[in-house]
Amino acid sequence: MHRYMRAIGFSKLKNRKELQDLITDIIVNADERSYTSKDDDIIIAEFCKDFAENIGIAVCGEFDSEDKFSFDYYYPYLRGTEISSEEDVSVERHAGTESYAGICDDIKVGVSLIFYLQNMIPYIKAHNSKKLPVIGTTVTLSALSLQGKIMMPIIKNEKDKKKIKKASSNRNSLIAAARKGDEEAIENLTLEDMDTYTVISKKIQKEDVFTLVDTYFMPYGVECDHYSILGEILDCNKVTNKMTSEEIYQMTISCNDLIFNICINEKDLYGEPLAGRRFKGSIWMQGYINFPEGV
Repeated sequence: MHRYMRAIGFSKLKNRKELQDLITDIIVNADERSYTSKDDDIIIAEFCKDFAENIGIAVCGEFDSEDKFSFDYYYPYLRGTEISSEEDVSVERHAGTESYAGICDDIKVGVSLIFYLQNMIPYIKAHNSKKLPVIGTTVTLSALSLQGKIMMPIIKNEKDKKKIKKASSNRNSLIAAARKGDEEAIENLTLEDMDTYTVISKKIQKEDVFTLVDTYFMPYGVECDHYSILGEILDCNKVTNKMTSEEIYQMTISCNDLIFNICINEKDLYGEPLAGRRFKGSIWMQGYINFPEGV
């Protein structure tokens, strides 16, 4: 059983038979079907069915030369609605299945951002037609979560917000310059980090850490596309899984200036999410590459 089925409202699946019946229903009654050729006699197929707005399950497999479909794997998904990054993306195939991971070096995050690629079929088509690498792609990210808490925001007036935005812009410029080998930028970043460490070391003795840290984004666990985050909620709504009737929260999160969507089962969220408050939890990052027209 996929761990993150719970995040999209399937927390009560009991056994393999129920799962197999669900997979069969998705294949037969799919809302979206995608195909592409792998070799001369093999067709890769993906069947997607939504169970709430932008939430569903994808079933992937192959058709052989006799037009017989063989199920390979499935995964739950949340389709994002925001452009999260305009940085270049590289893609690598997973070792065990015909699935892919996207890698994006966005300076806002500070680490190489790795995500599970949702639009596998368009990528394979572009790869087979020798159209890669593609210039002008963007990435839309989303995430599923199994545990999360709602935290109150740090109070900031307009002056504070402008100051933070300016500081973030300056730091991003320094990081971009440092990547190109600018020694002065590297030195400035080092000094800035040392100053930050000194200030926090003094304040942490009297203040709670989450009054000092507004947002963070860092790897979590041993799987490369899992992260622990703390981010501001920009928008929130509740949807219902039309098959199980379980309630699911969908949130738009701003984390280190990276904007993406998250969904979590109502049972697994502690607190009431509202715009302006903060979400803290662990996530499985997904995403799809927006290819320019004609690719």
